[in-house]
Amino acid sequence: MKKIISVVGARPNFMKVAPIYRELLNFKNNINHLIVHTGQHYDEKMSKIFFDDLELPKPDIYLGVGSGTHSVQTAKIMIEFEKIIQEENPNLIIVVGDVNSTLACSIVAAKMLIPLAHVEAGLRSFDNTMPEEINRKVTDILSDLLFVTEKSGLENLKKEGISLSKVHFVGNVMIDSLNYYLQKSKNSNLMNELNIQTKKYILVTLHRPSNVDQKENLEKILSIFEGFNQKLPVIFPIHPRTQKNIISFGLEERFKKLSNVKIIDPIGYLDFINLMNNSSLILTDSGGIQEETTYLGIPCITMRENTERPITVEIGTNYLVGLNVEKVIEVGNQILSGTIKEHKIPDLWDGKTSKRIVSIINDFLNKN
Repeated sequence: MKKIISVVGARPNFMKVAPIYRELLNFKNNINHLIVHTGQHYDEKMSKIFFDDLELPKPDIYLGVGSGTHSVQTAKIMIEFEKIIQEENPNLIIVVGDVNSTLACSIVAAKMLIPLAHVEAGLRSFDNTMPEEINRKVTDILSDLLFVTEKSGLENLKKEGISLSKVHFVGNVMIDSLNYYLQKSKNSNLMNELNIQTKKYILVTLHRPSNVDQKENLEKILSIFEGFNQKLPVIFPIHPRTQKNIISFGLEERFKKLSNVKIIDPIGYLDFINLMNNSSLILTDSGGIQEETTYLGIPCITMRENTERPITVEIGTNYLVGLNVEKVIEVGNQILSGTIKEHKIPDLWDGKTSKRIVSIINDFLNKN
């Protein structure tokens, strides 16, 4: 019996691990699969995603490291994860994405000579001011299996000298989750609760510190909202930190004057898929949402200067605009008036990525 540990730490990890978990159930006679939750992000809403939305089991091991600076959080995870490796002695560690949990557990695996698989390898923003970029690059160097979502990932890993024998172009496991839960998401009642109609609202997600932790940039976001005021309702599931910053920066009254902006608490995965799939336009700084909107054919304006997912701009529905107020409003108005660029779904974004990943992992375990 081989043993695999999958690591999750933050919300996007859950959607990437869920399809792999389901696929590994087909190998349960040969593979013992454990899920370790580092506790990088953990609250009741995250629990709801585990138990209800994503149909994942309760994590086998919960480290409970909590928040902290990047260094403190990474160090805490490394200390606790090392103990788990010593106790469990797994044959393979699976890490996903680019959060601090991914980096921390990758370093521990490498130092303890445990083979490492990285799901979503090779993505690059070429912006080292982003902590995620450091996490991605280091994890890829340490990995024995690198699972790539788009062709830019293949090119990046080749340029960085990663042995191509380790690299596998498998497609996007996030799309597996989206495809799997799309029908179930239609049971959501949130649109009725918000009193909004299909294709008659804008959805906003913003969480990056560069956007929401600086007063100047939050004021730009306010100006963008004001630019769309009275056109369509703007639905904004808000991060608690953003809410706190709005108050501390003295912007609360300005937000309250926006009659069409509905600020709501963070929502579960199924509710969010439903809101995304029925929106006219999405404004975001998220990585995964750029991919999901491309698959769904929903226009997406990314309010960042760069993206590690260029395929979504090249052939998808993503517009990389930055935090330029006039440009965001201009592009947004073009989209809302019906002018949308041609787009298609990238190669292997077909809902079968987890099958390809698990097949490769099974072959790897049988050889090692």
